[in-house]
Amino acid sequence: MKKILTRALIVVVTLGCLTFLFFKLSPYPSVWIIRNEFDKEAIKVNKELQKFVPDNILAIPNVPYDVNDTDAFLDAYFHKDSVKLKTKLPVIVWTHGGGLISGDKNQLSNYCKILASYGYVVVAIDYSIAPEKKYPTPMRQLNKALAYISANSGKFHADKSFFVLAGDSGGSMVSAATANIITNPKYAQMTGVQPGIEPNQLRALLLYCGIYEIDNLNEEGSFGSFLKTVKWAYFGKKDISNDHYAKTASITNYLTSSFPITFISAGNNDPLLPQSLLLSKKLSALQVPMDTLFYAKNHYPALGHEYQFTLDSAGKIALKRSIDFLKKVENNNHQQ
Repeated sequence: MKKILTRALIVVVTLGCLTFLFFKLSPYPSVWIIRNEFDKEAIKVNKELQKFVPDNILAIPNVPYDVNDTDAFLDAYFHKDSVKLKTKLPVIVWTHGGGLISGDKNQLSNYCKILASYGYVVVAIDYSIAPEKKYPTPMRQLNKALAYISANSGKFHADKSFFVLAGDSGGSMVSAATANIITNPKYAQMTGVQPGIEPNQLRALLLYCGIYEIDNLNEEGSFGSFLKTVKWAYFGKKDISNDHYAKTASITNYLTSSFPITFISAGNNDPLLPQSLLLSKKLSALQVPMDTLFYAKNHYPALGHEYQFTLDSAGKIALKRSIDFLKKVENNNHQQ
C-alpha cells in the first residue's frame, strides 16, 4: 500500500509539474480555457438577440473571400425591402471580437441582421485567431475580404463606394488598424499589409470596446493576466518591449488626419475604456471628425465590456446612436 501511494504521489507531482511548465512555456493552455468561456458567452448573447431580429432578412452565407485560406469566409445580410428600394446598399463589414483568440462570424449573426434592417448590407467575416496565426494575419484577411466584396459588389447588392468598417473588442482593433492601412500609405508599408480598397471607398468606422495601444496596457489583476495571454498568443512572444514590428499594432502612434470619420464607444465599467478614450483624444487632436458615446463614471447600472449587444438596456441607445451616425455620414456624402 505504501508503494502504491508513493507511486501515485509521484504521478500527481509529475503531472502538476508538467502542467505548470506547459502554462509557462506556451500560451495554448490559457487560450483554450479563455476561448471556451468566451465562445459560450458569445453564443448566449447571440441567442438573446434573436428576439430583436426583424422579418425578411436575407443571407448569403459562407462565401470564400480567399480560396487559398481555409479560414477566409464571410456572411452577408440584407433586408428584402431595402434591395427593392435601392439596388445598391452601403456596406458595413463587421469584424468579430473575442480577444483575437476566440470567436467566429456566426456569433454575430443576429446583431448583423438587426443592423441590416436599417438599409445596409452587413458582412461578418471570419479570420484566423491566435495563437494558431499571428499578427498581422487578421488585417491581411480583412483587406482581402474588402477587395473581394468590392470586386463582387453586385453579388451582395453592395455600393462599393460606401464601406464602413466596424468591430467589437479585438475586432475593433483589427478594423481600426485596417482603416489606417487603407488611408495611411506609410503605415501600410510599415505593417507590410496591402490595402484591399481605395481610401475614397472607406467612409466611416464603428468601433466598440477596442484595444488601440499595446505599449502601456494595465496588466495587473485577472484582466491583466488575460491581456498578457492575448499578447503572447497574438505576437508569438511573451515580451514585445523590444519588438518594433509588434509595436506597429499600437495605431494611436501612427494616426494621421486622413483617418476616416469614426464612432467610438465603451462602457463605463469596461476595463478597456481607457483605450477608447485615448483613441478619441488622439483623433480629436488631429481634427478627425468623430462621434463618441461614453458614460459617466457613476452610471448605473455599470456597463461592462461589449455592453452594446444588450439591446434590452443600454445597447439600445448605442444602436440608435450608431445608426444616427451612419445616416449622417450618408447624408453628407449625398450632399457632396
